[in-house]
Amino acid sequence: MRALVTGAASGLGLALVRRLAARGDQVLATDLADPAPATDAVAHRRLDVRSEEDWAAARDWVESTWGGLDLLVNNAGVAGGGRIELCSLDEWEWIFDINLFGVVRGTRAFVPLMKAQGSGRIVNIASLAGLVHPPGMGSYNAVKAAVVAFSETTAHELAPYGVGCTAVCPSYFRTNLMSSLRGGDADLAAHVTHLVEQSPISADDIAAAVLEGLDSGAELILPDEPAKAAYALKLADRAAYDAQMRATAARVKDRDA
Repeated sequence: MRALVTGAASGLGLALVRRLAARGDQVLATDLADPAPATDAVAHRRLDVRSEEDWAAARDWVESTWGGLDLLVNNAGVAGGGRIELCSLDEWEWIFDINLFGVVRGTRAFVPLMKAQGSGRIVNIASLAGLVHPPGMGSYNAVKAAVVAFSETTAHELAPYGVGCTAVCPSYFRTNLMSSLRGGDADLAAHVTHLVEQSPISADDIAAAVLEGLDSGAELILPDEPAKAAYALKLADRAAYDAQMRATAARVKDRDA
């Protein structure tokens, strides 16, 4: 399989690259970071997901080197959030430009190629925040929900061409994502950073579950048990879910007192 992974220099992106390469796939690992030395299985390329020119260049490389692409993983992303009055519009625009429009740009770049092939799969790394919406995370919840909606739309639209699309919605797992965090809500940032750093789930755990889900053809992957439980509660007992979210909001309010 021929795969392109964005945000591949660290975290989940790097874990996916390693697992794909270990099972014999060819991988183009892309990131804003300086490219690492190439190996037999992994090529590296600098790619800014905000740049249509970078996406076009990556597509040209794929076509000239491999003749096609089987798997596009839109993984690159940043962290943001904060209570409504503490998250600026600049922060909203920043997180949407990367986390949503980066996905849109990548998808648009490779859809014509995959349609022409009559095959391929796009994987968009969203978040449990795209399905379950805790207080204090308005911009992050909204952008990840948009990624989930875009992924479902893409899956429906491309199915007649033999092309699939999958959204991945993990809960908190250990990654360096929080190093990108922006926002004026220091209290919330500290709380979320703690949840990420103390999670028993690793990026490699998530990567393994993602590949298992892809092999089964899943269009929505909840790759860890906390994510599955949280989404199941929302679907099965909305009143209990709302009560849980509002209890969380009350604890935030108490910290302000």
